[in-house]
Amino acid sequence: MTLYEKLNAIPFLRKKYASKFLFVAFLGIHIPLIGVSLFLLFGNQELQPMMILVVALLLTLLATLITLLVLKKLIKPIELASSALVNYRNNRIIPNLPTQFQDETGLLLANIQSSIADYETYINDKQDLIYLLSHDLRGFAANAQGLSTLILDENPSEIIAEYAHLITDSTNQQLAFIETLITLIRDEDEISKKEYFANQIDFNTVLSKVSGQLAAKLISKNCTLEYVTQLPTALIHIDEDLLVRVLINLTDNAIKFSFPDSVIKINMIQDSKNILIQVTDAGLGFKSQDLEHLFDKFTSKSRLGTNNEASTGIGLYLCKKIIEKYKGHIYAESSGVHKGSTFSVRLNIK
Repeated sequence: MTLYEKLNAIPFLRKKYASKFLFVAFLGIHIPLIGVSLFLLFGNQELQPMMILVVALLLTLLATLITLLVLKKLIKPIELASSALVNYRNNRIIPNLPTQFQDETGLLLANIQSSIADYETYINDKQDLIYLLSHDLRGFAANAQGLSTLILDENPSEIIAEYAHLITDSTNQQLAFIETLITLIRDEDEISKKEYFANQIDFNTVLSKVSGQLAAKLISKNCTLEYVTQLPTALIHIDEDLLVRVLINLTDNAIKFSFPDSVIKINMIQDSKNILIQVTDAGLGFKSQDLEHLFDKFTSKSRLGTNNEASTGIGLYLCKKIIEKYKGHIYAESSGVHKGSTFSVRLNIK
């Protein structure tokens, strides 16, 4: 940026980015001419044509090299603008770009800075509004639920009691949906703020956290969690906490759709470029036509588990969002209904 700032100090170059390029190119073109002229004026008077040709060629190559290096420095503001956009998109890092320059590139930097700041404000305002509305809606649903409870406490007639129970069931569904919505917003915000860095992942620790958090659900269905890995650690682009969350969601999904007394397997395989993590069950499986919408948010393909466990419709969606943020790939396979399924995560090794 130093060269760009110095050229902006020249009045006739201040408002046109192209003028800066043309000015540098103009100077670069004339370096050989000036050099040959000085060589002829102050050099040996018995210069041979071949010597003049060699000097002209060397000066031309030198001038070309210098001009290219200067022009590369001159595109630094564009590289800075591109880097700012990538960092905000991947890591939600708000840049601090210069906004005082008046040419096209300066306006680009200023517009990027302003647009990102405005977008960040919009996101925060939207989240605050949703949290506020969710809080109020939760209060309204709780009030209705409280009233239905009071009605039931008065020993009403059978038909009134039935209506009160319907109100209770309806408000329970509303409260569950509101909690799911709040969870989704918070999780998406947390994921977007995680930075794209390589981390040394301890897979034994990851698997220990997964099995520990799902122990109660495994016991309730008498399911067994088996995992096979020969990967003590690996340097990969993903946050360890987010990887744990992905595996918990995938394993929880496998438990939900497995039959009692089943075995759920987690396999980790490494090749020269990737780590493949697979969560396999022998449960309900799914039809091939359902695969397209399996990772959708609030998908209509959500089902009850084998013990009528409810589904929020956001677990697989968040898994996909996390893995794709870290340039990985997640996919599912099943041979059909009641033939189990395998969910696979592929991540790049650093």
